[in-house]
Amino acid sequence: MPSEDNPPPTPLSRFPAAARPQPEAAAAPLRDTAIAPHAGFAAPAALAADAAAAADFPPVSEPESGQKLLQFLQRRLGLPQAMLHRWVRTGQVRVNGGRCKPFTRVSTGDAVRLPPFALRMAAAEAAPDAPALGAPAETPEGALPPLLGTDGYWWVFNKPAGLPTHPGSGHEDSLATRLARHFSTAPFRPTPAHRLDKDTSGALLVAASYEALVAAQEALRSGEMVKEYVAWVQGRWPYEDLRLLRCHLRKEGPQGQERMRLTAPGAHGAREALCLARPLCLRQEESLVQVRLITGRTHQIRAQLAALGHPVLGDGKYGPPGRNRPLCLHALRLTLPNGRAFACLPPWTGPHALAAPPDPLPPNAAAAPAQPPSVRAPAKAASAAPKAAEGPFPLGEKHGINPPLQ
Repeated sequence: MPSEDNPPPTPLSRFPAAARPQPEAAAAPLRDTAIAPHAGFAAPAALAADAAAAADFPPVSEPESGQKLLQFLQRRLGLPQAMLHRWVRTGQVRVNGGRCKPFTRVSTGDAVRLPPFALRMAAAEAAPDAPALGAPAETPEGALPPLLGTDGYWWVFNKPAGLPTHPGSGHEDSLATRLARHFSTAPFRPTPAHRLDKDTSGALLVAASYEALVAAQEALRSGEMVKEYVAWVQGRWPYEDLRLLRCHLRKEGPQGQERMRLTAPGAHGAREALCLARPLCLRQEESLVQVRLITGRTHQIRAQLAALGHPVLGDGKYGPPGRNRPLCLHALRLTLPNGRAFACLPPWTGPHALAAPPDPLPPNAAAAPAQPPSVRAPAKAASAAPKAAEGPFPLGEKHGINPPLQ
């Protein structure tokens, strides 16, 4: 019954139409809606295919034997090292059914188990315009350099000037990249065993197995494998005979822009640089020098010859600026520990061309007198040098070199 505490309800007509309570709407009938999977979603069938592919991952082959597990996975899959390291550390990678460490050495026949998704990720990481597995590059620029010869798992190529040995910032094309493309299905992708500067041409050793790669690097460090170069340098070379050049160099500058600086023995970062040098042609304004490396420092020949006051022609880093010409430095000959040698002539033309390679330099430094204590050749040494005989190669012919092609 209505009272002061319980007033009668207000008639609905007294409320504005917009404020009147509305009856509940009837629920809309449910409709079947297709749900599209997320781009990264793997259907059960795809997961099963991933697992089957991972189970069929080929065992370690003989060319791959001896690598650290992390190296092996990087070469096989091409995935970031940090990702592979995490997989190994968390037990997602097994070798012969057991847990392993990133630096465990793998051997021929080892069965490596991967996470089911590993091969799919490796395929996604591949460049979309990369050639099919085993297919050669389509453009002439992607072709391999001329092959000088092979010795087992060692291959020697004639690298052209302008082609880097390895990819880097600003240049993806390189000998290593071309090898990886041409031999993408090989169990071990052939790898350069050492490097030549981008603008240096000539003989470069490639290893087609990991064991051959390690053996080549050890032979280079020990001096069992010999590298000889020829270079045109500015000015008249101050010595007529074979000389042992010795100095200390220190690397300076950020990565990719390194420069070797002459420094005193015992200084911070100083490393001894040794090479044998013999003149093949003496001219008043330029000379041809044959060089055999004893140590293998970065830019060693360019830095050492520049320290003597005779930079390599065309060397904008160590020589005077403003000379827009190709670098006249060429890796002439590579001699393997078994004595087998591979030689190639430089691509120079005109007055700098060579018709035949010079004879090899002596096998040891004992045959050469030491360079004077002063790193830079004394001025009187240049004046004491013999006068050039007639003809473009006064000293070259007795060392087995012919006059240049005209």
